[in-house]
Amino acid sequence: MNEIKKLYCRTFQLCFRLAMPILPYREPRVLENINQLGRLLARKRGIRALVVTDSGLSSLGLFKFLTDALAQAGVPYSLYDKTVPNPTIQNVEEAKDMYQRHGCNVIIAFGGGSSMDCAKAVGARIAKPKQSVSHMRGLLKIHKKLPPLIAIPTTAGTGSETTLAAVITDADTHFKYPINDFVLIPDYAVLDYQVTLGLPPYLTATTGMDALTHAVEAYIGGSTTRLTRRMAEEAVTLIKENLKSAYEDGTDVTARSNMLRASYCAGVAFTRSYVGYVHGVAHSLGGQYGIPHGLANAVILPYFLKEYGRSCEKRLGTLARNCGIAPSYADDHTASRCFILWVQQLNQEMGIPKTIDGIKEADIPEMATHADAESNPLYPVPRLMNAKELARIYRKIGGLRE
Repeated sequence: MNEIKKLYCRTFQLCFRLAMPILPYREPRVLENINQLGRLLARKRGIRALVVTDSGLSSLGLFKFLTDALAQAGVPYSLYDKTVPNPTIQNVEEAKDMYQRHGCNVIIAFGGGSSMDCAKAVGARIAKPKQSVSHMRGLLKIHKKLPPLIAIPTTAGTGSETTLAAVITDADTHFKYPINDFVLIPDYAVLDYQVTLGLPPYLTATTGMDALTHAVEAYIGGSTTRLTRRMAEEAVTLIKENLKSAYEDGTDVTARSNMLRASYCAGVAFTRSYVGYVHGVAHSLGGQYGIPHGLANAVILPYFLKEYGRSCEKRLGTLARNCGIAPSYADDHTASRCFILWVQQLNQEMGIPKTIDGIKEADIPEMATHADAESNPLYPVPRLMNAKELARIYRKIGGLRE
């Protein structure tokens, strides 16, 4: 990256960091279970909910936890369950039309990051009916209050239940639109371990590594605060102690509950301190090939930690020592290497591949351009890279010749 663009990026990031104390960050009100949500809704009058989920979840018994609670509370609902992984603009428009057609006034997202992203974008379209999803791309394009939004995560990874971000895919261009606005932060987050007990091992692994990526990128970037460092360290410690247990035994209540907390903490951390190139590249791979976001993050993370090299060693070494991944006496270089090796080993033990199959050389320039546009200047990464430098990482991730 040339020096002028570097100066622009770092100046942009510094301005955001200085403004952070006065920006309207908030956390959702946390509810411990779905029954608590039912009691909350029962106290309100005239509620009709739009439930946004996917067809796989709506057909499972776990979904009955929500429908039973709504029935007991006397809350009618309409169900939109066509959300796809990497939710599309079409999903958003269909769900928005259902919300309006059925006279809904509350949105409940039930699922992983895709359902929550779709629900957030639906709320944004309700708030700004004349503004298309594509025109909401980027920072602070909505700035208008959404309908009440309740997020019930069924995976422990995205942290979307606490973030100001939604990522929507244009199915025609295969381009993902990251939308970032404080109004997208849900009003309530229901962290109920019961709805995560049916998560298959592989999804447990990839969503858990998604949470890890959020925490790590927030921690090693240039916009960390005391709060985000503390939340990221809590998330990484909980992941270290619980992800393998949740992967090996999906009925482990303690592990499931702790992973939900880890995902939430990581979400708080990256909402305020942002992510990095891992996410920029992962989003482009999801848009181009439909690769699940958690899987992409899991594979990509060690590549960028290595690529950043000395620029991230101090922070990554501190994270490794504070979370018990490296010995307390290890120097920064040794501790950071311990962390990278731990990530690689964790991926291997959970069956996550080292590379991503199917990346085509012809697609790399365009994907690298998209990743560059998304990441620079917003993400306060340890070392700045341009599209050409990012293209080299795509080739490594795809196992292609550089």
